[in-house]
Amino acid sequence: MRSGGCSAGSSRVERLDPFALPVRFAASDTAADERVRHIELHRERVVVRRTLAGMRMALNMPVSAFAGIGLEITETASGFAASVLLAHSDPGLALPLFVTRDAEEALADWRTWGAVFGLPLLLRQEDGNWREPFARLGGVRVLRAKPRRRRKSPLNRRRPRMPLRRRAGRTTGVMPIHRGEREIIARS
Repeated sequence: MRSGGCSAGSSRVERLDPFALPVRFAASDTAADERVRHIELHRERVVVRRTLAGMRMALNMPVSAFAGIGLEITETASGFAASVLLAHSDPGLALPLFVTRDAEEALADWRTWGAVFGLPLLLRQEDGNWREPFARLGGVRVLRAKPRRRRKSPLNRRRPRMPLRRRAGRTTGVMPIHRGEREIIARS
């Protein structure tokens, strides 16, 4: 690994720091001649360098060309492993960002990478496709509206609370209704 590959003391996991960009690292690639590809990851672009059939190539893509930040959970011989990937529609271009056995760490890094790149968060389905776990409207996640709390409002001391406790009045059949009269209000 070159600079930025793994954090100090994390020999059991592959972890890239999302706040230390740009970063260079090497990842395995089964299609490449040397079974490795070299990746430069910037905030706006990604450069992938590899050799195929003796020909060296460099793919320079914007980060917006990727589908999102994917979370993939796979079963291994010793349990489960969680991977955070820069997901692409072509599986050969997906880039590993973080691999661990701790689900909470994977979720935290998944959200952090999504916030750094501004890409949607994706989950791997059983059929191999990516899907978004949260509803979105453009770049904004859509959630149910939460009731407003008046307790911590800056206008709290300026508004009375008594009207909030009162019930609305009810009309009943015993209330008199005056129809056909010329004037209801008496004038003096």
